[in-house]
Amino acid sequence: MINLKIIVDAFGGDNAPLEIIKGSKMAQDEFGYDILLVGSKEIIKKTAESNRIDISRMQIIDANDIISMKDEPISIMKSKNRSSMAIGLKLLKEGAGDAFVSAGNSGALAVGATLTVKRIKGIKRCAFAPVIPKDKGWFMLIDSGANVECRPEMLEQFGIMGSVYMENVMHVQKPKVGLVNVGIEPTKGSDMYKHAYDLMRKNKNINFVGNIEARDIPLDGADVVVADGFTGNIILKFYEGMSKVIFGKFKTLLMKNFKTKIAALAIKSELEAMKKESDYKEHGGAPLIGISKPVFKAHGSSDAKTFKNAIKLAGRYVECEAVRIITEKIGEVIEDTHCEESGN
Repeated sequence: MINLKIIVDAFGGDNAPLEIIKGSKMAQDEFGYDILLVGSKEIIKKTAESNRIDISRMQIIDANDIISMKDEPISIMKSKNRSSMAIGLKLLKEGAGDAFVSAGNSGALAVGATLTVKRIKGIKRCAFAPVIPKDKGWFMLIDSGANVECRPEMLEQFGIMGSVYMENVMHVQKPKVGLVNVGIEPTKGSDMYKHAYDLMRKNKNINFVGNIEARDIPLDGADVVVADGFTGNIILKFYEGMSKVIFGKFKTLLMKNFKTKIAALAIKSELEAMKKESDYKEHGGAPLIGISKPVFKAHGSSDAKTFKNAIKLAGRYVECEAVRIITEKIGEVIEDTHCEESGN
């Protein structure tokens, strides 16, 4: 096992610092990672002590400021440049750790990672790319909110980066890549989407299956679902809301009367397996993909289990050298483009 060091924003998220510290401890014990906590040293130590969490093997870097969910994203480079998130990203840039994980302000994380750690050479924009359950396995939704407006070449790059992640981190062979649209025909959508379709169809690094309609996303339509950040964020939030409604109605049905309660007991193990399979906590974070070093965004409402799994994914991202592979793939696309433009 590679001895990885994961830098953790101890004060990012709704349940910081307690659940972040607990999740970091769980990850350290289960995966053997070294953990570097960034945040108020005094509060971290008091929280750990009062909750009987042994953090003696963790390093703490003091940071007394916090970026809240209400702060403007650019504040990470200005008024909040001494926050736990800002300092954590600086440490990653300087090589103090192998990856950075935060459950904090998404916009600030994207801005801070882009301006501090920097994007991979040739990447137009980084993207949030959560992994979400579908009928058979999981799919990546890229972008889910980092880029409200996109250009065709950005969507093409999302397809490349998503393919690398799903193949190397999630172990999906030749992941199918679909482009979200209002119809499956190549002529559907805006000019931007039509151009993106052509680029992705011609790209040898993408197993492109064409346009995909929203209703086919949960039905195994693709392993990588590409969209601009505006569309992707709407899909993500709708998906989360519908999941809560469906599971809530199912639970109400099973608890309706004595007969349904008996039925629920009879299939208890199957229900637990289905719940685990559909639980976002099993994949507690999303890579900020396209950044030159691994940066992961954990769910803002992360509990200890969710944050532990976000750290696990960050570790896998490092171990499979996804950043190196993406860099190589993007380099191939740039070289091919230059050859076409020069007529060779």
